[in-house]
Amino acid sequence: MTSASPASAPAPPSRRKSVLRPIGLYAIRIALALFFAFPIVFMLVSSLKPDQQIFGDLGSIKAFLPVGHLSLDNYTGVFDRVPAARFLFNSIGISVITVALGIFVNSLAAFALSRMRWRGRKIVLTAVIATLIVPIEVFAVPMVWWVNKLPWLQVNGFHVTITEGWLDTYQVQILPFVGNAFSIFLFHQYFQSIPKELDEAAVIDGASWFGIYRRIVMPLSGPAIATVAILTFLPMWNAYLWPLMVVQSEDLRPVMIGIQYFFQTNPSWGQIMAYSSMITVPVLALFVAFQRAFVNSIASSGVKG
Repeated sequence: MTSASPASAPAPPSRRKSVLRPIGLYAIRIALALFFAFPIVFMLVSSLKPDQQIFGDLGSIKAFLPVGHLSLDNYTGVFDRVPAARFLFNSIGISVITVALGIFVNSLAAFALSRMRWRGRKIVLTAVIATLIVPIEVFAVPMVWWVNKLPWLQVNGFHVTITEGWLDTYQVQILPFVGNAFSIFLFHQYFQSIPKELDEAAVIDGASWFGIYRRIVMPLSGPAIATVAILTFLPMWNAYLWPLMVVQSEDLRPVMIGIQYFFQTNPSWGQIMAYSSMITVPVLALFVAFQRAFVNSIASSGVKG
């Protein structure tokens, strides 16, 4: 009688657990991803269906499947019903300019707070962080009053005049949101992880503080820049309350204001889903493009050696 070979012997329980554990984790992640993706899938699929089919498919899995009469009529109807192209242009311009100015201004402030030595910088940092607990709804009305009193240069041909009030302009949607406390704090935490010996070596070589910021600190802060770009772009793209308060001209309105156009008379849910898809896909694409840098920045800013 021959004994069983080692190759045919069953795997030990510990080995089986080590193999099944990653499978279980991946299954949980896939289930969570599908759960959170259901609203987006429903929105994208419904944007291709007529209203009658959207309501007819609600009671079955067909609501999440591209089946039935599919077309792009809802997307063409969006441009016929609202000036969607203008709204998209406004939101893209406002968001991109705010992101670019915000990265520059907030990183400079964080550099001064984290790399330079001056009296009172900890008090200033504490005051900046304290503003995070104040929501925009608290100071929105006082800020409307202030922006209506601020001066602005208006150029008409070769004549330059000073006007009062920023209401119903592009700058009122951009400049009040360039400075951001969370962006300053995030840059500050990331700059703290960069060795300060690099500053000392650069000073010995004759570099100025701005030279250190431009040539050393910022090139090493790619993940933080990507994270600030995402976290600045999202609220600017989703802005609704503030533009509703300060913008009256249709040519200056962002995309979120366009949602209310569909509920004024005879709302078409297919067109609503199409418009929602148009304003959601750019945000998803931005996050997918920078998600690795986003995760790296959060990890390096939150963990200190």
